[in-house]
Amino acid sequence: MAFFQTLQDQTKQEQQQMLSAPIFAKAFTGDVVLQDYINFLTQAYHHVKHTVPLLMAAGARIPSDMEWLRTAVAEYIEEELGHEEWILNDLAACGVDKEAIRHGIPHQSTELMVAYAYDMIARVNPVGFFGMVHVLEGTSIATADKAAEKIQQTLGLPDTAFSYLRSHGALDIEHVKFFEGLMNKMTDDVNQACILHTAKVFYQLYGNIFLSLTHETPAAA
Repeated sequence: MAFFQTLQDQTKQEQQQMLSAPIFAKAFTGDVVLQDYINFLTQAYHHVKHTVPLLMAAGARIPSDMEWLRTAVAEYIEEELGHEEWILNDLAACGVDKEAIRHGIPHQSTELMVAYAYDMIARVNPVGFFGMVHVLEGTSIATADKAAEKIQQTLGLPDTAFSYLRSHGALDIEHVKFFEGLMNKMTDDVNQACILHTAKVFYQLYGNIFLSLTHETPAAA
């Protein structure tokens, strides 16, 4: 079996646990309030602003016999530049002082996810970072467009408040195809095991961020 399919199959349980966070049900049923959406965008800003620095750190540490992967990292960097500013503009469209968010402190769950990503790259294996890519991009495809439509319908916000969600729902479909190709070239058992382990951890860490948005426990718990 191709590694990408293995990665999907063996992280399905962790993905479902993450999606059981109450914020998803609130978003999809129209029970969401403005502060929920602001909370989501705020934490998104505080981890998305690290995407390019993390990619740069990973690219610098990828071994020379995986130059194909470093080239892919360069493509990711070009695609991801400036996305954190989209989020700040969405927040401004929600009536929030975006500079206060820019200089604010993330929730502890967000801080811990980002810290784990840097630690994986610096201390363990830079290839493990692709476990995070799998989680974030896969989650966007599964939820972003549908959530944006329902949240806008419920809250009556302008289109300018949804540039991050709407762009990532569509954009990440292409990204996942690209990612699938990369993962299927990943034939080394050690690297495969590292990506799989890291993806499982990131589902839990990302899930903790979603739990923090409403300060509730998941329905499955």
